[in-house]
Amino acid sequence: MAKIERALLSVYDKAGIVELARALTESNIEILSTGGTAKLLRENGIAVTDVSEVTGFPEMMDGRVKTLHPNIHAGLLANTADPKHMEQIAAQGIKPIGLVVVNLYPFAETAAREDAGPSELIEQIDIGGSAMIRSAAKNFESVGVVTSPGDYAKVIEEIKANGELSLETRLDLARKVFELTGAYNATIAATLDQVTVEAGKLVRRPAEGFPAILSRPWKKAADLRYGENPHQRAALYRDVGGWGVAGARQLQGKELSYNNLIDLDAAWGLACEFTEPVAVIIKHTNPCGVGIGATQDVAYTKGLECDPVSAFGSVLGFNRIVTKETAEAIGKNFVEAIAALGFEEGALERFGKKKNLRLLEVNGQEGYSMRLRSIAGGLLAQENDRAEINPKKFKTVTEREPTAGEKEALLFGWRVVKHVKSNAIVFSNARQTVGVGAGQMSRVDSVKLAAQRAVLPLQGTVMASDAFFPFPDGVEEAAKVGITAVIQPGGSKRDDEVIAVADKLGLAMILTGFRHFRH
Repeated sequence: MAKIERALLSVYDKAGIVELARALTESNIEILSTGGTAKLLRENGIAVTDVSEVTGFPEMMDGRVKTLHPNIHAGLLANTADPKHMEQIAAQGIKPIGLVVVNLYPFAETAAREDAGPSELIEQIDIGGSAMIRSAAKNFESVGVVTSPGDYAKVIEEIKANGELSLETRLDLARKVFELTGAYNATIAATLDQVTVEAGKLVRRPAEGFPAILSRPWKKAADLRYGENPHQRAALYRDVGGWGVAGARQLQGKELSYNNLIDLDAAWGLACEFTEPVAVIIKHTNPCGVGIGATQDVAYTKGLECDPVSAFGSVLGFNRIVTKETAEAIGKNFVEAIAALGFEEGALERFGKKKNLRLLEVNGQEGYSMRLRSIAGGLLAQENDRAEINPKKFKTVTEREPTAGEKEALLFGWRVVKHVKSNAIVFSNARQTVGVGAGQMSRVDSVKLAAQRAVLPLQGTVMASDAFFPFPDGVEEAAKVGITAVIQPGGSKRDDEVIAVADKLGLAMILTGFRHFRH
């Protein structure tokens, strides 16, 4: 690459652009620019040549057409090491452009706003900028292309030292261009899935169904120490919307591990099921304790009572800002990480004594409506499990109706069992889990495990099952330990037998009509 003689600057994000332009001018590099960028540079005493002078063509259509011209793109695509290229552009009076500094319209940020309509979205699709940086990136052997203010300092340093950018730097910057434009186009494609035509007008609605090509930008947020095990490499990729656990802000603690993040996602997802103050205690993605209370610290104490032994080394989830009182209640218990809407100053002070404890402040907004899971050679995609919990649609199928207290407990258990690995059984009262049976190969074994794990008394509690009982034995085992009511989807060919056994044992049973498998 020859020394840079001309640079084209046209940026939406103008942070640092004046300092960069001044450094280029001091290195005797001519600056070409457009619109607002040119205006800003002139206001700061920096000489600028308008792109329209190079193209011989005025900016048109509110800036939609200004750089899409052979005099620009030939200057970007000419390989300065190829004599034929140089002869051809010279014959047309075109000079090469050795540096391009462009960042794109903020489409992703605009799309993240629910009130952004189709017209605003369309105007934020950058055409000229995308074309320029792709041209420059293709020709990185001759051109440097910068798309982020974060790279300005390095560019200034190299140009001041050498008058050019090293090949290594140009290659690195070119990679960033194609990462950027790939994500940019994927975001546009995903967002336009939400745009439809109604009564001859464009409207924006939540996307329905699954796209023919699943293109979603995920930006690497961090390399992790390792995956599920030390011999496996791993990384965290973040949705551009910055929501959920992946987009959370870590306030203190050690580096997050792969397993921490999976458990934190499980804790946060379950915490979001409740409107009242809730405390969720997760171990290996399964809840080992869930409690609700008038206050958050009471909720935590109730959750901990379910299985204090398994709670050692757990991950916690809260649907509120964590209070000082809750931090005191957690006390000396060993906890790996906590996901919450935030943390009071008093809680941060208390947790500050535990330097390794990871604290995550999670953005409470909802984001991507699909869950993705990899299998060998592909991805599985499904909607999030958001089945409506409407007790009016549930059906009591036994002779005995559940009492008001049992109904409250059944609904609590039904919310929790959705987040337990199948086969899933939860014993609970109206305020806390009492026993959890997760991931067993037979449902009756999950019932037995839930009873075996129980520390609190089981007499008078209720049972929630994520799927139907294929045989009456699960209900019989539950009755032996004092369960008084059951909530389950129903749908087995032996439902009548299961209901008959419940009647015989004096149990109340509700069928919801839908299941909550979690594999």
